Amino acid sequence: MIKVVHYINQFYGGIGGEEKADIRPEVREGVVGPGMALKAALGNDAEIVATVICGDSYFNENLETATSEILEMIKKYSPDLFIAGPAFNAGRYGVACGSICKSVQENLGIPVLTAMYIENPGADMFKKDMYVVSTANAATGMRQAIPAMAKLAMKLSKNEAIGSPSEEGYIARGIRKNIFRPDRGSKRAVNMLVAKLRGEAFETEYPMPDFDRVAPNQPVHDISKATIALVTSGGIVPKGNPDRIESSSASKYGKYDIEGVMDLTEATYETAHGGYDPVYANIDSDRVLPVDVLRDMEKEGLIGKLHRYFYTTVGNGTSVANSKKFAAEFAQELLADGVQAVILTST
Repeated sequence: MIKVVHYINQFYGGIGGEEKADIRPEVREGVVGPGMALKAALGNDAEIVATVICGDSYFNENLETATSEILEMIKKYSPDLFIAGPAFNAGRYGVACGSICKSVQENLGIPVLTAMYIENPGADMFKKDMYVVSTANAATGMRQAIPAMAKLAMKLSKNEAIGSPSEEGYIARGIRKNIFRPDRGSKRAVNMLVAKLRGEAFETEYPMPDFDRVAPNQPVHDISKATIALVTSGGIVPKGNPDRIESSSASKYGKYDIEGVMDLTEATYETAHGGYDPVYANIDSDRVLPVDVLRDMEKEGLIGKLHRYFYTTVGNGTSVANSKKFAAEFAQELLADGVQAVILTST
């Protein structure tokens, strides 16, 4: 019997949503939440002996401590296999799943497996370290994700040969393997070209990355009369982070009024961003969001005026999908407010 330990977050553990995302790790005997479906899919050769649950915020804000705590919980069960998730497109959950799997793999030397949407930041961070089953972007894909996870997990636990990403359903890891084909490469290439010219289906043997192409905007006609807005992925927020923007894998952005604000002081502003040393940004948030410099330019007539609102989020681990969604929303507001140019700052 293969002993399995399963990891899930506070939501799938039935503890709560975002309001409970700060709970510390805990372990429960047997199956919890999606573990029921996973247990059935694994069959009679495997048993989920324990489920570890941790809040997404707690894990990502206490990365080393949380990883160490969870690893100790897992060790007690001497598992043969560790499974985390599926995380779908939940960024902090995906990062947690990948981080724990990597730690278990390195410290316990057992097979690990997780699952998430391809645009989850955890997928890009950890796909080279482990097998990550590709899922839909939301929990509506649970019925498809669980069988795929179980099938690959059992292959890993039995040390069976693992096929290609298209065969097994995992995200491509960037690893090349030599295989033998009946036709040489030149013939296969010509066949693909002919199929493409005929409008027939074909599958490339070397897919290229797909990057967005963003056309540059027209230059501002007269910057001295333009309204300039500030947008940042550096996580600058009013003191206390009133909207609770996450330090990693942000699920939201903030909009804050700086009408009459000449300087972002240590007493009034800070950064919510994880992943870099926040000391200097907290001492003077103008280092990330240059309100003070733009006020000087405003006084000198170098720009028309600084827009009264700035928009902010955290870029650390935040998914491409969320980033696009945020921008699509506040770009409409900026256009409606007559903003002609935006300065986008990072860390």
